[in-house]
Amino acid sequence: MNHRKLKAGEVAGTYDITAPMTEAELVSIAQAFARRRLARGRKITQPTLAFEYLQVLLQDYEHEVFSALFLDSQHRVISFEGLFRGTIDSASVYPREVVKQALACNAAAVILVHNHPSGDPEPSDADRRITQRLKEALDLVEIRMIDHIVVGSEGCNSFAELGYL
Repeated sequence: MNHRKLKAGEVAGTYDITAPMTEAELVSIAQAFARRRLARGRKITQPTLAFEYLQVLLQDYEHEVFSALFLDSQHRVISFEGLFRGTIDSASVYPREVVKQALACNAAAVILVHNHPSGDPEPSDADRRITQRLKEALDLVEIRMIDHIVVGSEGCNSFAELGYL
């Protein structure tokens, strides 16, 4: 992150730009802040609070990326990891690998997230099917699926809020 072009603002949590910046630099700074907000130890009290950060991190990919926020029993972030990379309209997701990574992290809960390169965050039928399979697999090892968030440039959709979980 290019800190030389930013300085702390007078109001806590604000910054002043001190030199001209390109769009790419602004996006890079936004992504660095988003990664910091999803860093180890941060508590996720409501999945919707993570929407903004997840959207900044995932909306610009030209291919699907399926990721997970692995959480401890207090819903603090253990890690945020990209698990699968797909094509422009799908990604192969393997429940076994998701469970394996969740166990390796010693996660008590997960928030799944993937992007739609089309920009439309509406979950597809395939999204709903794999979410159900993942929930069943995670339930077997007593890891709670809190949500599955679909990210698009037009916004985010939460499976929990839509009543799919």
